[in-house]
Amino acid sequence: MLLTVERVALLRHVELFSGTPDRVLAGVASVLDEVGFDAGDDLMREGAVEDWMFVVVEGEVEVFRSDRRVTLGAGTVVGELAVLDPQPRSATVTALSPVVAFRLRREAFQEAVESQPEIAMGVITELVRRLRESHEKPPS
Repeated sequence: MLLTVERVALLRHVELFSGTPDRVLAGVASVLDEVGFDAGDDLMREGAVEDWMFVVVEGEVEVFRSDRRVTLGAGTVVGELAVLDPQPRSATVTALSPVVAFRLRREAFQEAVESQPEIAMGVITELVRRLRESHEKPPS
């Protein structure tokens, strides 16, 4: 189990939280669940209705949809739409190696956003970046 200061150091390198001051990250870090997955475990399944996102701290995951497969590593976020609007997941995310991740639940995320708008701007910026990338790259 990582200390809050260690969690803040890891979150500081996540694009989603890059504009967030350390004092705010400390608040976010204190409400994260630290979870582990073995290679082959699903972090989330397409179609599931859940209200949390994951920050990948260690290891690699594969995001799979019918039209695309993407491999992501430490410092990336998956499932962030669920903390904004809990609808059926649009992809399955599977651990390719042992993975340590931080789980941030919707309620904690909303409280953080209400008190610190920098977090909302980070989410918006990341979603816009991903939307642009999806339009620039042809499906694999």
